[in-house]
Amino acid sequence: MQLTFDADVEAFRREFVAFLDANLPADAEMVERPRSTASIPPWARDWQRLLFDNGWLLPGNPPEFGGRNATLLQQYVHQVELAKRRIYHSFNPQGVGIIAASLISFGSPEQQQRWAVPILRAEITAALGMSEPSAGSDLASLRTRADRDGDHFVVNGQKVWTSGAHDADVLLAFVRTDPDAPKHRGISVLLIPTDLPGVQRRPFASACDRTDLDFNEVFFTDVRVPAENLVGDLNDGWRVANGSLGHERNMLWLSFADRLDDLLEDFRPDTELDRDAYATLAMDVTALRLLGSIALARASRGAEDVPALSVLKLLGSEAVQSASERALDAVGPAGLAHPMTTAPYVAMNLDAHAGSWFDRYVRTFAGTIAGGTSEIQRNIIAQRLLGLPRN
Repeated sequence: MQLTFDADVEAFRREFVAFLDANLPADAEMVERPRSTASIPPWARDWQRLLFDNGWLLPGNPPEFGGRNATLLQQYVHQVELAKRRIYHSFNPQGVGIIAASLISFGSPEQQQRWAVPILRAEITAALGMSEPSAGSDLASLRTRADRDGDHFVVNGQKVWTSGAHDADVLLAFVRTDPDAPKHRGISVLLIPTDLPGVQRRPFASACDRTDLDFNEVFFTDVRVPAENLVGDLNDGWRVANGSLGHERNMLWLSFADRLDDLLEDFRPDTELDRDAYATLAMDVTALRLLGSIALARASRGAEDVPALSVLKLLGSEAVQSASERALDAVGPAGLAHPMTTAPYVAMNLDAHAGSWFDRYVRTFAGTIAGGTSEIQRNIIAQRLLGLPRN
């Protein structure tokens, strides 16, 4: 068992650390990622472009897409060093991490230059149109239609929970192009510019912040989308969907481990019950990092282990939720207030950008849904890891 990185990975880390020391924006550690891409400050766009130009945006990409063909372990230490400084590589994470990545995997060279590169260079922003009112966890049940009409597709339907859609320049939308095919086989993917006639975006607030307008309903009414905006082959959208979600899930466990570390730092146990909760939190984050390291090592050797990623997603998201709930219970009514306004939070030295303990707890529900719900993860684990029957 090797518990350290090889010399090439450590050399990669030192080079990136030197870049960060020389170029990190002065405001980086003081600004939380805006919930709306419209509020992205100019320095953040400049920062993303600087990362792209120097191959540090997504280092696993080839240089023409903001990377340097880094290995998986090199990509891991890149994320670790960013997390240490609490700085985002992009303020449009879905655009960079899912949509541009999907276009690099499945798009045409023209689509990559027209859409992926501008997204990566922070010149435009993008949102992901997957979920619908009747197709959340079961994406294959989507009903938004795209009918071919000459050199266009005519799109009608609705998406929901579309993060950042009201600010986005383009949507990567999953649509049904063959209603007579089995539901997994009649789906295609279109790039839909949001300024096309018939696209209506309606943002709505989250449960914990009425000013948080990140989520959207998106309505399509006879939207004519050029056929050249088809990503991948016609009716091959399920393969693109799996690839898109794979980009999202690859190192998702690391973000949960970082959030658990933040909770360890912020949570100050006072009673025996609190200390028990704190010990559980410490064990959860240790287990998550150890299991994540095992999965990372396997992936670095080329072994695909989807059930392992499901275990990590389930463990990480639910551990964050459980720990946040226990912390909220321990703080009591003061948990409803912003940390900077009440003495208990000041004494805890809680990060001013974290919001109240109530805010933090409510936001954990997104973690059990995005990237594949806990219920779906349990199904994958049951069927593909434990070998249980479907029914």
